[in-house]
Amino acid sequence: MAQLRNAAEMYQQNSVKTASPAKLTLMLYDGAVKFCNIALEAIETDNIQKANENIKKVENIIVELRVSLDMKYPVAKEFDTVYDYIYRRLVEANMKKDKEILQEALKHIKTMRETWKEVMRINNVT
Repeated sequence: MAQLRNAAEMYQQNSVKTASPAKLTLMLYDGAVKFCNIALEAIETDNIQKANENIKKVENIIVELRVSLDMKYPVAKEFDTVYDYIYRRLVEANMKKDKEILQEALKHIKTMRETWKEVMRINNVT
């Protein structure tokens, strides 16, 4: 079982190392969605620590997405505004362990993810 886990970890590391910047961004969005869903389940079961840990992971992903923006493009300002809003909602959801606020943040993250996927498709980027 440990060998299987190690193989999976190596595969994941190689996927990250060989991914294009566009694919890495998509992977960040995927991670944010995953950790939001885990946090939502944790809130439902009153697992405060697990909810906190996973919301913090999403916050860190949003920070990473923000710092990776190339501000020479006008659309980056708009993305930054959305990321700022999502980040503030995540902090509030975490402080209050509020499922509705977290669901709102997740909705915005999913919208950004779909927008990014469309940009990748239009530009034929993998």
